[in-house]
Amino acid sequence: MDPGRRDRALRSLFASARALTALGEPDEVLAAIVKHAHDLVGTDFTYLSVIDEKGNLSLRAHEGVFSSAFRIARVPVGTGVGAKVIESAAPYWTVDYLADETLQHDPGFDEVVRTEGMKALLGVPLLVSGTVVGVLYAADRQRRSFAGDEVAMLAAFADHAAVVLENARLYQEARRALDDLRQAYRTIEAQVETVRRATAIHEDLTRLVLDGGDAGDVAGMLVTHLGGRVTVYDRTGQVQASRSAQGTAEASYPIPAAVFAQTRRAGRRLEHLDPAGHRHQIVAVLAGETLLGHVALTREDPITDAEEHILERSAQIVGLLTLTQEAMVEAENRVRGELLAEVLRGHTIDDGLRARASARGVDLDGLTGLIIADAGAERVAEVGRRLHAMAGDWQGLAGEHLGSAVMLLSADDVPAAARAVHRRLKAETEAPVLVMSGRPAPDRPDWCATFTLTARCLAVAKALGDADRAVSTQDYELYALAFDPARDKELKHFLSSTIGPLLDYDRRRSTDLLPTLAAYFDASGNVAQAARRLHVHVNTMLKRLDRISELLGPGWRDPEPGLRLHLAVRLHKLSQLS
Repeated sequence: MDPGRRDRALRSLFASARALTALGEPDEVLAAIVKHAHDLVGTDFTYLSVIDEKGNLSLRAHEGVFSSAFRIARVPVGTGVGAKVIESAAPYWTVDYLADETLQHDPGFDEVVRTEGMKALLGVPLLVSGTVVGVLYAADRQRRSFAGDEVAMLAAFADHAAVVLENARLYQEARRALDDLRQAYRTIEAQVETVRRATAIHEDLTRLVLDGGDAGDVAGMLVTHLGGRVTVYDRTGQVQASRSAQGTAEASYPIPAAVFAQTRRAGRRLEHLDPAGHRHQIVAVLAGETLLGHVALTREDPITDAEEHILERSAQIVGLLTLTQEAMVEAENRVRGELLAEVLRGHTIDDGLRARASARGVDLDGLTGLIIADAGAERVAEVGRRLHAMAGDWQGLAGEHLGSAVMLLSADDVPAAARAVHRRLKAETEAPVLVMSGRPAPDRPDWCATFTLTARCLAVAKALGDADRAVSTQDYELYALAFDPARDKELKHFLSSTIGPLLDYDRRRSTDLLPTLAAYFDASGNVAQAARRLHVHVNTMLKRLDRISELLGPGWRDPEPGLRLHLAVRLHKLSQLS
Protein backbone atom coordinates (compact mmCIF):
# COMPACT_ATOMS: atom_id res chain seq x y z
CA MET A 1 0.00 0.00 0.00
CA ASP A 2 1.43 3.38 -1.00
CA PRO A 3 2.02 6.01 1.75
CA GLY A 4 -0.77 8.29 0.54
CA ARG A 5 -3.34 5.53 0.61
CA ARG A 6 -2.10 4.42 4.04
CA ASP A 7 -2.62 7.94 5.35
CA ARG A 8 -6.11 8.06 3.94
CA ALA A 9 -6.84 4.70 5.53
CA LEU A 10 -5.63 5.89 8.91
CA ARG A 11 -7.65 9.08 8.68
CA SER A 12 -10.77 7.13 7.66
CA LEU A 13 -10.33 4.67 10.51
CA PHE A 14 -9.76 7.57 12.90
CA ALA A 15 -12.92 9.28 11.61
CA SER A 16 -14.99 6.14 12.02
CA ALA A 17 -13.55 5.62 15.50
CA ARG A 18 -14.45 9.19 16.40
CA ALA A 19 -18.00 8.63 15.09
CA LEU A 20 -18.06 5.50 17.20
CA THR A 21 -17.09 7.36 20.38
CA ALA A 22 -19.63 10.12 19.73
CA LEU A 23 -22.37 7.66 20.83
CA GLY A 24 -24.78 8.81 18.16
CA GLU A 25 -27.70 6.81 16.85
CA PRO A 26 -26.47 3.34 15.75
CA ASP A 27 -27.83 3.69 12.20
CA GLU A 28 -26.08 7.06 11.77
CA VAL A 29 -22.73 5.66 12.98
CA LEU A 30 -23.09 2.59 10.74
CA ALA A 31 -23.83 4.85 7.75
CA ALA A 32 -20.66 6.88 8.51
CA ILE A 33 -18.56 3.72 8.73
CA VAL A 34 -19.94 2.41 5.43
CA LYS A 35 -19.24 5.78 3.77
CA HIS A 36 -15.62 5.85 4.99
CA ALA A 37 -15.14 2.25 3.85
CA HIS A 38 -16.62 3.10 0.45
CA ASP A 39 -14.36 6.12 0.03
CA LEU A 40 -11.26 4.23 1.11
CA VAL A 41 -11.71 0.89 -0.67
CA GLY A 42 -12.88 2.68 -3.80
CA THR A 43 -15.48 0.13 -5.00
CA ASP A 44 -18.66 1.15 -6.83
CA PHE A 45 -20.83 0.61 -3.78
CA THR A 46 -20.57 -0.59 -0.22
CA TYR A 47 -23.24 -1.90 2.09
CA LEU A 48 -23.70 -3.51 5.51
CA SER A 49 -26.18 -6.24 6.39
CA VAL A 50 -27.00 -7.72 9.79
CA ILE A 51 -28.52 -11.06 10.70
CA ASP A 52 -32.20 -10.52 11.64
CA GLU A 53 -34.41 -12.58 13.94
CA LYS A 54 -35.13 -15.06 11.10
CA GLY A 55 -31.45 -15.56 10.27
CA ASN A 56 -31.62 -13.61 7.01
CA LEU A 57 -29.18 -10.85 6.12
CA SER A 58 -31.01 -7.50 6.16
CA LEU A 59 -29.52 -4.23 4.82
CA ARG A 60 -28.80 -1.61 7.50
CA ALA A 61 -26.48 0.93 5.74
CA HIS A 62 -25.28 1.52 2.16
CA GLU A 63 -23.31 3.89 -0.03
CA GLY A 64 -23.40 4.05 -3.85
CA VAL A 65 -26.42 1.74 -4.28
CA PHE A 66 -28.76 2.72 -7.13
CA SER A 67 -31.61 0.20 -7.03
CA SER A 68 -34.41 0.70 -4.50
CA ALA A 69 -35.03 -3.04 -4.68
CA PHE A 70 -31.46 -3.66 -3.50
CA ARG A 71 -31.96 -1.39 -0.47
CA ILE A 72 -34.82 -3.53 0.84
CA ALA A 73 -33.48 -6.92 -0.23
CA ARG A 74 -32.97 -9.73 2.24
CA VAL A 75 -30.52 -12.50 1.51
CA PRO A 76 -31.98 -15.86 2.61
CA VAL A 77 -30.13 -18.09 5.03
CA GLY A 78 -27.39 -20.18 3.46
CA THR A 79 -27.13 -18.29 0.16
CA GLY A 80 -24.62 -15.97 -1.48
CA VAL A 81 -21.30 -14.63 -0.24
CA GLY A 82 -22.90 -13.97 3.15
CA ALA A 83 -23.36 -17.70 3.74
CA LYS A 84 -19.64 -18.31 3.13
CA VAL A 85 -18.63 -15.47 5.47
CA ILE A 86 -20.99 -16.58 8.24
CA GLU A 87 -19.92 -20.22 7.91
CA SER A 88 -16.19 -19.47 8.01
CA ALA A 89 -16.27 -16.29 10.13
CA ALA A 90 -13.66 -14.97 7.64
CA PRO A 91 -13.61 -12.70 4.55
CA TYR A 92 -14.77 -14.13 1.24
CA TRP A 93 -14.85 -12.61 -2.25
CA THR A 94 -15.92 -13.52 -5.76
CA VAL A 95 -14.92 -12.07 -9.12
CA ASP A 96 -18.38 -12.47 -10.67
CA TYR A 97 -21.26 -13.12 -8.29
CA LEU A 98 -23.84 -14.42 -10.79
CA ALA A 99 -21.32 -16.61 -12.61
CA ASP A 100 -19.87 -18.11 -9.41
CA GLU A 101 -21.22 -21.67 -9.23
CA THR A 102 -19.58 -22.27 -5.85
CA LEU A 103 -22.20 -20.07 -4.25
CA GLN A 104 -25.73 -21.12 -3.30
CA HIS A 105 -27.91 -18.74 -5.30
CA ASP A 106 -31.37 -17.36 -4.44
CA PRO A 107 -33.38 -16.52 -7.60
CA GLY A 108 -34.97 -13.48 -5.99
CA PHE A 109 -31.70 -11.94 -4.84
CA ASP A 110 -30.00 -12.83 -8.15
CA GLU A 111 -32.63 -10.72 -9.92
CA VAL A 112 -31.83 -7.80 -7.61
CA VAL A 113 -28.10 -8.28 -8.38
CA ARG A 114 -28.79 -8.08 -12.12
CA THR A 115 -30.81 -4.89 -11.64
CA GLU A 116 -27.96 -3.31 -9.65
CA GLY A 117 -25.34 -4.58 -12.16
CA MET A 118 -23.17 -6.08 -9.44
CA LYS A 119 -20.23 -8.31 -10.48
CA ALA A 120 -17.35 -8.54 -7.99
CA LEU A 121 -18.26 -8.78 -4.27
CA LEU A 122 -16.15 -8.87 -1.12
CA GLY A 123 -17.66 -9.67 2.28
CA VAL A 124 -16.02 -9.48 5.71
CA PRO A 125 -17.62 -10.62 8.94
CA LEU A 126 -18.83 -8.43 11.82
CA LEU A 127 -17.65 -10.43 14.83
CA VAL A 128 -18.91 -10.04 18.39
CA SER A 129 -17.31 -12.43 20.88
CA GLY A 130 -16.41 -14.76 18.01
CA THR A 131 -19.96 -14.83 16.62
CA VAL A 132 -20.85 -13.37 13.23
CA VAL A 133 -23.65 -10.80 13.63
CA GLY A 134 -23.45 -9.28 10.14
CA VAL A 135 -21.42 -8.76 6.98
CA LEU A 136 -19.77 -5.62 5.53
CA TYR A 137 -19.67 -5.75 1.70
CA ALA A 138 -17.63 -3.95 -0.97
CA ALA A 139 -18.95 -4.45 -4.53
CA ASP A 140 -18.00 -3.49 -8.10
CA ARG A 141 -20.04 -3.50 -11.25
CA GLN A 142 -16.99 -4.90 -13.08
CA ARG A 143 -15.17 -8.22 -12.68
CA ARG A 144 -12.16 -7.82 -10.41
CA SER A 145 -10.07 -9.33 -7.65
CA PHE A 146 -9.54 -7.88 -4.17
CA ALA A 147 -6.05 -7.28 -2.78
CA GLY A 148 -5.00 -8.18 0.72
CA ASP A 149 -4.80 -4.59 1.93
CA GLU A 150 -8.36 -3.93 0.66
CA VAL A 151 -9.63 -6.92 2.59
CA ALA A 152 -7.74 -5.78 5.71
CA MET A 153 -9.08 -2.22 5.53
CA LEU A 154 -12.66 -3.43 5.04
CA ALA A 155 -12.19 -5.82 7.96
CA ALA A 156 -11.01 -2.92 10.15
CA PHE A 157 -14.15 -0.99 9.34
CA ALA A 158 -16.18 -4.16 9.97
CA ASP A 159 -14.64 -4.34 13.45
CA HIS A 160 -15.82 -0.79 14.13
CA ALA A 161 -19.29 -1.66 12.83
CA ALA A 162 -19.35 -4.75 15.08
CA VAL A 163 -18.58 -2.55 18.09
CA VAL A 164 -21.45 -0.24 17.11
CA LEU A 165 -23.88 -3.15 16.87
CA GLU A 166 -22.71 -4.61 20.16
CA ASN A 167 -22.97 -1.23 21.88
CA ALA A 168 -26.47 -0.83 20.44
CA ARG A 169 -27.43 -4.27 21.76
CA LEU A 170 -25.98 -3.56 25.18
CA TYR A 171 -27.66 -0.16 25.24
CA GLN A 172 -30.98 -1.76 24.27
CA GLU A 173 -30.60 -4.33 27.03
CA ALA A 174 -29.66 -1.62 29.53
CA ARG A 175 -32.62 0.45 28.43
CA ARG A 176 -34.91 -2.54 28.66
CA ALA A 177 -33.53 -3.30 32.12
CA LEU A 178 -34.10 0.30 33.13
CA ASP A 179 -37.66 0.16 31.81
CA ASP A 180 -38.17 -3.07 33.75
CA LEU A 181 -36.85 -1.37 36.88
CA ARG A 182 -39.12 1.60 36.34
CA GLN A 183 -42.08 -0.71 35.79
CA ALA A 184 -41.15 -2.68 38.89
CA TYR A 185 -40.90 0.57 40.82
CA ARG A 186 -44.31 1.68 39.55
CA THR A 187 -45.70 -1.74 40.49
CA ILE A 188 -44.20 -1.45 43.97
CA GLU A 189 -45.59 2.07 44.29
CA ALA A 190 -49.04 0.82 43.22
CA GLN A 191 -48.83 -2.06 45.67
CA VAL A 192 -47.76 0.28 48.46
CA GLU A 193 -50.68 2.57 47.60
CA THR A 194 -53.02 -0.41 47.54
CA VAL A 195 -51.77 -1.53 50.96
CA ARG A 196 -52.09 2.03 52.24
CA ARG A 197 -55.68 2.30 50.97
CA ALA A 198 -56.53 -1.15 52.32
CA THR A 199 -55.07 -0.21 55.70
CA ALA A 200 -56.99 3.07 55.78
CA ILE A 201 -60.23 1.34 54.81
CA HIS A 202 -59.63 -1.43 57.35
CA GLU A 203 -59.14 1.20 60.04
CA ASP A 204 -62.30 3.02 58.95
CA LEU A 205 -64.31 -0.21 58.94
CA THR A 206 -62.98 -1.21 62.34
CA ARG A 207 -63.91 2.22 63.70
CA LEU A 208 -67.42 1.86 62.26
CA VAL A 209 -67.92 -1.45 64.03
CA LEU A 210 -66.56 -0.16 67.34
CA ASP A 211 -68.60 3.05 67.14
CA GLY A 212 -71.81 1.20 66.30
CA GLY A 213 -72.07 2.53 62.74
CA ASP A 214 -74.78 1.63 60.29
CA ALA A 215 -75.17 0.89 56.58
CA GLY A 216 -75.16 4.60 55.74
CA ASP A 217 -71.77 5.02 57.41
CA VAL A 218 -70.34 2.11 55.39
CA ALA A 219 -71.75 3.57 52.16
CA GLY A 220 -70.23 6.97 52.95
CA MET A 221 -66.84 5.45 53.72
CA LEU A 222 -66.85 3.49 50.43
CA VAL A 223 -67.73 6.62 48.44
CA THR A 224 -64.78 8.41 50.06
CA HIS A 225 -62.36 5.70 48.94
CA LEU A 226 -63.93 4.40 45.71
CA GLY A 227 -66.01 7.33 44.40
CA GLY A 228 -69.20 6.85 42.40
CA ARG A 229 -72.37 5.96 44.24
CA VAL A 230 -72.77 3.21 46.86
CA THR A 231 -76.18 1.76 47.68
CA VAL A 232 -76.91 -0.72 50.47
CA TYR A 233 -80.02 -2.89 50.05
CA ASP A 234 -81.75 -4.94 52.73
CA ARG A 235 -82.73 -8.58 52.30
CA THR A 236 -86.00 -7.60 50.57
CA GLY A 237 -84.24 -5.46 47.96
CA GLN A 238 -85.32 -2.15 49.52
CA VAL A 239 -82.74 0.65 49.68
CA GLN A 240 -81.31 0.84 53.18
CA ALA A 241 -78.77 3.61 52.51
CA SER A 242 -77.31 5.45 49.51
CA ARG A 243 -74.36 7.82 49.28
CA SER A 244 -72.86 9.55 46.22
CA ALA A 245 -69.63 11.35 45.45
CA GLN A 246 -69.98 14.97 44.44
CA GLY A 247 -70.97 15.29 40.80
CA THR A 248 -72.21 11.70 40.51
CA ALA A 249 -75.48 11.50 38.57
CA GLU A 250 -78.33 9.67 40.26
CA ALA A 251 -79.51 6.52 38.47
CA SER A 252 -83.23 6.06 37.96
CA TYR A 253 -83.06 2.42 36.86
CA PRO A 254 -83.60 -0.05 39.73
CA ILE A 255 -81.55 -3.23 39.91
CA PRO A 256 -83.86 -6.18 39.06
CA ALA A 257 -84.49 -8.86 41.68
CA ALA A 258 -83.16 -11.46 39.22
CA VAL A 259 -79.74 -9.76 39.30
CA PHE A 260 -79.71 -9.87 43.10
CA ALA A 261 -80.65 -13.57 42.98
CA GLN A 262 -77.84 -14.28 40.51
CA THR A 263 -75.34 -12.45 42.72
CA ARG A 264 -76.39 -14.50 45.72
CA ARG A 265 -76.07 -17.79 43.82
CA ALA A 266 -72.62 -16.83 42.52
CA GLY A 267 -71.40 -15.92 46.00
CA ARG A 268 -69.03 -13.29 44.57
CA ARG A 269 -69.07 -9.88 42.92
CA LEU A 270 -71.07 -9.56 39.75
CA GLU A 271 -71.15 -6.66 37.30
CA HIS A 272 -74.52 -5.50 35.97
CA LEU A 273 -74.88 -3.01 33.11
CA ASP A 274 -78.40 -1.57 33.14
CA PRO A 275 -80.30 -0.25 30.07
CA ALA A 276 -79.39 3.32 31.04
CA GLY A 277 -75.69 2.45 30.71
CA HIS A 278 -74.86 2.49 34.43
CA ARG A 279 -72.25 -0.03 35.56
CA HIS A 280 -73.14 -1.67 38.91
CA GLN A 281 -70.68 -3.79 40.93
CA ILE A 282 -72.87 -5.90 43.24
CA VAL A 283 -71.84 -8.02 46.24
CA ALA A 284 -74.24 -10.12 48.31
CA VAL A 285 -74.21 -9.63 52.08
CA LEU A 286 -74.30 -13.16 53.47
CA ALA A 287 -74.10 -14.74 56.90
CA GLY A 288 -73.48 -18.37 56.05
CA GLU A 289 -76.38 -19.24 53.75
CA THR A 290 -78.56 -16.42 55.08
CA LEU A 291 -79.01 -13.40 52.83
CA LEU A 292 -78.85 -10.09 54.69
CA GLY A 293 -78.81 -7.73 51.69
CA HIS A 294 -76.56 -6.40 48.93
CA VAL A 295 -73.97 -3.65 48.44
CA ALA A 296 -73.73 -2.01 45.00
CA LEU A 297 -71.03 0.34 43.67
CA THR A 298 -72.16 2.37 40.64
CA ARG A 299 -69.55 4.20 38.58
CA GLU A 300 -68.23 4.34 35.02
CA ASP A 301 -64.67 3.09 35.71
CA PRO A 302 -64.11 -0.69 35.87
CA ILE A 303 -63.26 -2.07 39.28
CA THR A 304 -59.72 -3.21 40.15
CA ASP A 305 -58.85 -6.37 42.06
CA ALA A 306 -57.94 -4.33 45.14
CA GLU A 307 -61.22 -2.39 44.96
CA GLU A 308 -63.14 -5.63 44.57
CA HIS A 309 -61.53 -6.88 47.77
CA ILE A 310 -62.49 -3.61 49.48
CA LEU A 311 -66.10 -3.96 48.31
CA GLU A 312 -66.34 -7.56 49.48
CA ARG A 313 -64.77 -6.65 52.83
CA SER A 314 -67.27 -3.83 53.24
CA ALA A 315 -70.13 -6.22 52.50
CA GLN A 316 -68.89 -8.41 55.35
CA ILE A 317 -68.90 -5.38 57.66
CA VAL A 318 -72.45 -4.51 56.56
CA GLY A 319 -73.41 -8.08 57.44
CA LEU A 320 -71.77 -7.80 60.85
CA LEU A 321 -73.51 -4.49 61.57
CA THR A 322 -76.82 -5.89 60.35
CA LEU A 323 -76.55 -8.95 62.59
CA THR A 324 -75.57 -6.76 65.54
CA GLN A 325 -78.47 -4.40 64.97
CA GLU A 326 -80.90 -7.26 64.46
CA ALA A 327 -79.69 -8.89 67.67
CA MET A 328 -80.26 -5.61 69.51
CA VAL A 329 -83.68 -5.20 67.91
CA GLU A 330 -84.54 -8.81 68.69
CA ALA A 331 -83.55 -8.31 72.33
CA GLU A 332 -85.59 -5.10 72.50
CA ASN A 333 -88.51 -6.82 70.79
CA ARG A 334 -88.32 -9.62 73.32
CA VAL A 335 -88.49 -7.13 76.19
CA ARG A 336 -91.33 -5.21 74.57
CA GLY A 337 -93.09 -8.48 73.76
CA GLU A 338 -92.86 -9.46 77.42
CA LEU A 339 -94.32 -6.09 78.43
CA LEU A 340 -97.13 -6.50 75.87
CA ALA A 341 -97.91 -10.00 77.10
CA GLU A 342 -98.02 -8.89 80.74
CA VAL A 343 -100.43 -6.07 79.92
CA LEU A 344 -102.71 -8.22 77.74
CA ARG A 345 -102.79 -11.04 80.26
CA GLY A 346 -104.38 -8.68 82.75
CA HIS A 347 -101.41 -8.31 85.07
CA THR A 348 -101.68 -5.47 87.51
CA ILE A 349 -99.98 -2.39 86.15
CA ASP A 350 -97.74 -1.61 89.10
CA ASP A 351 -94.87 0.83 89.46
CA GLY A 352 -92.33 -1.76 88.32
CA LEU A 353 -94.19 -2.46 85.08
CA ARG A 354 -94.70 1.26 84.48
CA ALA A 355 -90.97 1.91 84.99
CA ARG A 356 -89.95 -0.82 82.53
CA ALA A 357 -92.35 0.55 79.92
CA SER A 358 -91.33 4.16 80.57
CA ALA A 359 -87.68 3.23 79.92
CA ARG A 360 -88.81 2.42 76.37
CA GLY A 361 -90.85 5.56 75.89
CA VAL A 362 -94.23 4.00 76.63
CA ASP A 363 -96.72 5.42 79.15
CA LEU A 364 -98.97 2.49 80.06
CA ASP A 365 -101.52 4.81 81.69
CA GLY A 366 -101.73 6.85 78.48
CA LEU A 367 -102.66 3.92 76.20
CA THR A 368 -106.11 4.39 74.68
CA GLY A 369 -106.60 1.65 72.10
CA LEU A 370 -105.75 -1.80 70.79
CA ILE A 371 -105.27 -2.96 67.20
CA ILE A 372 -105.13 -6.47 65.77
CA ALA A 373 -103.88 -6.80 62.19
CA ASP A 374 -104.49 -9.91 60.10
CA ALA A 375 -102.82 -10.71 56.75
CA GLY A 376 -103.15 -14.49 56.98
CA ALA A 377 -101.87 -16.98 59.53
CA GLU A 378 -98.57 -17.43 57.70
CA ARG A 379 -97.70 -13.71 57.99
CA VAL A 380 -98.35 -13.11 61.71
CA ALA A 381 -94.64 -12.80 62.57
CA GLU A 382 -93.98 -10.42 59.67
CA VAL A 383 -96.98 -8.21 60.50
CA GLY A 384 -95.97 -8.26 64.16
CA ARG A 385 -92.50 -6.97 63.24
CA ARG A 386 -93.98 -4.23 61.08
CA LEU A 387 -96.37 -3.17 63.85
CA HIS A 388 -93.42 -3.04 66.23
CA ALA A 389 -91.54 -0.82 63.77
CA MET A 390 -94.39 1.71 63.68
CA ALA A 391 -95.48 1.45 67.33
CA GLY A 392 -93.24 4.34 68.29
CA ASP A 393 -95.37 6.69 66.18
CA TRP A 394 -98.19 6.14 68.67
CA GLN A 395 -96.04 5.70 71.83
CA GLY A 396 -97.19 2.10 71.97
CA LEU A 397 -96.18 -1.55 72.26
CA ALA A 398 -96.51 -4.15 69.53
CA GLY A 399 -95.72 -7.78 68.82
CA GLU A 400 -97.31 -11.21 68.75
CA HIS A 401 -99.81 -12.38 71.34
CA LEU A 402 -101.73 -15.67 71.25
CA GLY A 403 -101.12 -16.03 67.52
CA SER A 404 -102.16 -12.47 66.62
CA ALA A 405 -100.23 -9.36 65.59
CA VAL A 406 -101.20 -6.75 68.19
CA MET A 407 -100.47 -3.11 68.95
CA LEU A 408 -101.35 -1.08 72.04
CA LEU A 409 -101.34 2.61 71.21
CA SER A 410 -102.09 6.09 72.39
CA ALA A 411 -104.41 8.09 70.09
CA ASP A 412 -107.38 10.40 70.50
CA ASP A 413 -109.07 8.80 67.47
CA VAL A 414 -108.30 5.07 67.61
CA PRO A 415 -110.29 4.15 64.42
CA ALA A 416 -108.36 6.84 62.51
CA ALA A 417 -105.09 5.41 63.82
CA ALA A 418 -106.27 1.96 62.70
CA ARG A 419 -106.90 3.29 59.19
CA ALA A 420 -103.39 4.78 59.10
CA VAL A 421 -101.92 1.46 60.25
CA HIS A 422 -103.92 -0.34 57.54
CA ARG A 423 -102.59 1.95 54.81
CA ARG A 424 -98.99 1.45 55.89
CA LEU A 425 -99.25 -2.30 56.30
CA LYS A 426 -100.95 -2.68 52.93
CA ALA A 427 -98.24 -0.61 51.22
CA GLU A 428 -95.40 -2.49 52.93
CA THR A 429 -96.73 -6.03 52.54
CA GLU A 430 -98.45 -5.46 49.18
CA ALA A 431 -101.16 -7.82 50.42
CA PRO A 432 -104.71 -7.53 51.82
CA VAL A 433 -104.72 -6.65 55.53
CA LEU A 434 -107.70 -6.59 57.90
CA VAL A 435 -107.25 -4.28 60.89
CA MET A 436 -109.66 -4.34 63.86
CA SER A 437 -109.44 -1.62 66.53
CA GLY A 438 -110.94 -1.57 70.00
CA ARG A 439 -111.02 0.69 73.04
CA PRO A 440 -111.22 -0.34 76.69
CA ALA A 441 -113.38 1.32 79.28
CA PRO A 442 -111.71 4.67 80.07
CA ASP A 443 -112.03 4.47 83.88
CA ARG A 444 -110.49 1.04 84.53
CA PRO A 445 -109.05 -0.35 81.25
CA ASP A 446 -109.13 -4.13 81.07
CA TRP A 447 -106.70 -4.90 78.22
CA CYS A 448 -107.20 -8.64 78.50
CA ALA A 449 -110.96 -8.29 77.92
CA THR A 450 -110.37 -5.70 75.19
CA PHE A 451 -108.01 -8.07 73.34
CA THR A 452 -110.51 -10.95 73.63
CA LEU A 453 -113.39 -8.85 72.29
CA THR A 454 -111.28 -7.37 69.47
CA ALA A 455 -110.09 -10.82 68.43
CA ARG A 456 -113.71 -12.11 68.40
CA CYS A 457 -114.83 -9.12 66.33
CA LEU A 458 -111.97 -9.75 63.90
CA ALA A 459 -113.04 -13.37 63.55
CA VAL A 460 -116.66 -12.36 62.87
CA ALA A 461 -115.52 -9.83 60.27
CA LYS A 462 -113.44 -12.49 58.53
CA ALA A 463 -116.37 -14.92 58.63
CA LEU A 464 -118.51 -12.28 56.91
CA GLY A 465 -115.88 -11.91 54.16
CA ASP A 466 -113.97 -8.87 55.38
CA ALA A 467 -110.30 -9.08 54.30
CA ASP A 468 -108.82 -5.69 53.47
CA ARG A 469 -109.92 -2.66 55.50
CA ALA A 470 -109.79 -1.04 58.93
CA VAL A 471 -112.88 -1.58 61.10
CA SER A 472 -113.86 -1.05 64.73
CA THR A 473 -115.28 -3.28 67.44
CA GLN A 474 -118.16 -0.77 67.67
CA ASP A 475 -119.48 -2.21 64.40
CA TYR A 476 -119.10 -5.88 65.39
CA GLU A 477 -119.34 -6.02 69.18
CA LEU A 478 -123.01 -7.03 69.31
CA TYR A 479 -122.52 -9.81 66.77
CA ALA A 480 -119.33 -11.05 68.38
CA LEU A 481 -121.28 -11.50 71.61
CA ALA A 482 -124.17 -13.20 69.80
CA PHE A 483 -122.12 -15.66 67.77
CA ASP A 484 -119.12 -17.82 68.43
CA PRO A 485 -116.61 -16.80 65.71
CA ALA A 486 -115.09 -20.26 65.81
CA ARG A 487 -118.43 -21.67 64.67
CA ASP A 488 -118.80 -19.69 61.48
CA LYS A 489 -121.02 -22.37 59.92
CA GLU A 490 -123.72 -21.48 62.45
CA LEU A 491 -123.46 -17.84 61.40
CA LYS A 492 -123.87 -18.73 57.74
CA HIS A 493 -126.84 -20.98 58.62
CA PHE A 494 -128.43 -18.15 60.58
CA LEU A 495 -128.16 -15.77 57.63
CA SER A 496 -129.46 -18.37 55.20
CA SER A 497 -132.43 -19.31 57.38
CA THR A 498 -133.53 -15.72 57.97
CA ILE A 499 -132.85 -13.64 54.88
CA GLY A 500 -131.92 -16.44 52.47
CA PRO A 501 -135.25 -16.29 50.54
CA LEU A 502 -134.85 -12.55 49.98
CA LEU A 503 -131.26 -12.97 48.78
CA ASP A 504 -132.30 -15.67 46.36
CA TYR A 505 -135.24 -13.63 45.03
CA ASP A 506 -133.11 -10.50 44.54
CA ARG A 507 -130.44 -12.53 42.78
CA ARG A 508 -132.90 -14.21 40.38
CA ARG A 509 -135.15 -11.21 39.67
CA SER A 510 -132.61 -8.36 40.09
CA THR A 511 -134.90 -6.76 42.69
CA ASP A 512 -134.12 -4.84 45.89
CA LEU A 513 -136.12 -6.58 48.59
CA LEU A 514 -133.25 -6.90 51.07
CA PRO A 515 -132.27 -3.17 50.80
CA THR A 516 -136.00 -2.41 51.22
CA LEU A 517 -136.12 -4.45 54.44
CA ALA A 518 -132.94 -2.76 55.71
CA ALA A 519 -134.41 0.69 55.05
CA TYR A 520 -137.63 -0.37 56.81
CA PHE A 521 -135.70 -1.42 59.93
CA ASP A 522 -133.52 1.73 59.83
CA ALA A 523 -136.72 3.81 59.77
CA SER A 524 -138.05 1.89 62.82
CA GLY A 525 -140.98 0.56 60.76
CA ASN A 526 -142.05 3.94 59.33
CA VAL A 527 -143.09 3.11 55.74
CA ALA A 528 -143.12 6.69 54.45
CA GLN A 529 -139.69 7.45 55.92
CA ALA A 530 -138.25 4.22 54.48
CA ALA A 531 -139.69 5.10 51.05
CA ARG A 532 -137.99 8.50 51.18
CA ARG A 533 -134.66 6.84 52.04
CA LEU A 534 -135.01 4.57 49.03
CA HIS A 535 -136.31 7.40 46.79
CA VAL A 536 -139.42 5.38 45.85
CA HIS A 537 -143.16 5.99 46.09
CA VAL A 538 -144.99 4.78 49.22
CA ASN A 539 -147.11 2.45 47.06
CA THR A 540 -143.93 0.89 45.66
CA MET A 541 -142.69 0.48 49.20
CA LEU A 542 -145.95 -1.25 50.24
CA LYS A 543 -145.80 -3.60 47.26
CA ARG A 544 -142.26 -4.58 48.17
CA LEU A 545 -143.24 -5.23 51.79
CA ASP A 546 -146.09 -7.41 50.56
CA ARG A 547 -143.62 -9.39 48.46
CA ILE A 548 -141.39 -9.79 51.54
CA SER A 549 -144.36 -11.13 53.47
CA GLU A 550 -145.03 -13.66 50.73
CA LEU A 551 -141.43 -14.87 50.91
CA LEU A 552 -140.89 -14.78 54.70
CA GLY A 553 -144.42 -15.32 55.96
CA PRO A 554 -146.89 -12.86 57.51
CA GLY A 555 -145.34 -12.98 60.99
CA TRP A 556 -141.97 -11.49 60.10
CA ARG A 557 -142.93 -8.17 61.79
CA ASP A 558 -143.56 -9.87 65.14
CA PRO A 559 -140.98 -9.01 67.89
CA GLU A 560 -138.95 -12.22 67.95
CA PRO A 561 -138.80 -12.89 64.18
CA GLY A 562 -138.28 -9.17 63.60
CA LEU A 563 -135.30 -9.12 65.95
CA ARG A 564 -133.75 -12.08 64.17
CA LEU A 565 -134.35 -10.48 60.80
CA HIS A 566 -132.97 -7.13 61.94
CA LEU A 567 -129.81 -8.83 63.24
CA ALA A 568 -129.36 -10.80 60.00
CA VAL A 569 -129.83 -7.68 57.86
CA ARG A 570 -127.21 -5.78 59.87
CA LEU A 571 -124.73 -8.64 59.59
CA HIS A 572 -125.28 -8.86 55.85
CA LYS A 573 -124.86 -5.10 55.52
CA LEU A 574 -121.51 -5.29 57.37
CA SER A 575 -120.36 -8.08 55.06
CA GLN A 576 -121.14 -5.92 52.02
CA LEU A 577 -118.89 -3.12 53.28
CA SER A 578 -115.73 -5.20 52.89
